[in-house]
Amino acid sequence: MGQGVVGRDVEPETAQELARHATLNALAAAVQAVGDLDRVRIVQMLVFVASTPDFGLQSQVANAASELLIEVLGENGRHARTALGVAGLPLNTRVEIQMICTVVWRRADRERRG
Repeated sequence: MGQGVVGRDVEPETAQELARHATLNALAAAVQAVGDLDRVRIVQMLVFVASTPDFGLQSQVANAASELLIEVLGENGRHARTALGVAGLPLNTRVEIQMICTVVWRRADRERRG
């Protein structure tokens, strides 16, 4: 989805869109692992923003990702979060997101497990 440094080559609004896109990719991986979006709960998210030393708005970039998770998952999307500015990311990407998820067990799941 492009390369560059936020605060120099990339506007914060573009970085927010990239954060949303990365979040959707991470959610897709979680759904593939557990089989159903309703079974995904986000525990923690770590947002890396390749940015200039004076940028300072990494949390606003991360807010876009956090808001998307709550919009899509409701209470299961509420999470702890850290947003960090970094000098660079692999492949010179602008935003990288790491999510820790857990499975929401339903009554039928518990009954099958015994």
